[in-house]
Amino acid sequence: MSSQTTTAVKVHVAIYVKEIGKSIEFYKSLFGIEPAKVRKGYAKFDVANPPLNFSLNERAISETGGLSHMGIQVRSTEDVLALREQWVERGLIPRDEMQTTCCYALQDKAWVRDPDGNEWEVFAVLEDNLPEKSAGESSCCADTCCA
Repeated sequence: MSSQTTTAVKVHVAIYVKEIGKSIEFYKSLFGIEPAKVRKGYAKFDVANPPLNFSLNERAISETGGLSHMGIQVRSTEDVLALREQWVERGLIPRDEMQTTCCYALQDKAWVRDPDGNEWEVFAVLEDNLPEKSAGESSCCADTCCA
């Protein structure tokens, strides 16, 4: 057996969308790039930063699938605010969550939603590995977290 390490080139995420045209416009604004490939019912974005192969597949969607949300982790609050500003300049409407506890970490983040309701966050972890909350307190990893 080889002990050679494999280095990933980029992550691939594929999502279903109701209307490919609306979704292409949204993701052009989100990523700030044109799609690398567009076909009937399909589009692919090759994002350089972060390295991501992101594809849209058009099909009828009757209810939300198993996807919770997608995100881009950055190094600092300044980076969160810079990407948020780029989204605003591209016509997106972010909502902010600053100094929020989510997934057992203190974070600053901003969110946008695509035409099918899929949410994207940009976030910076300010403090990690926070303890679990008591049973009476709201828990981040409940249904209301990251939504």
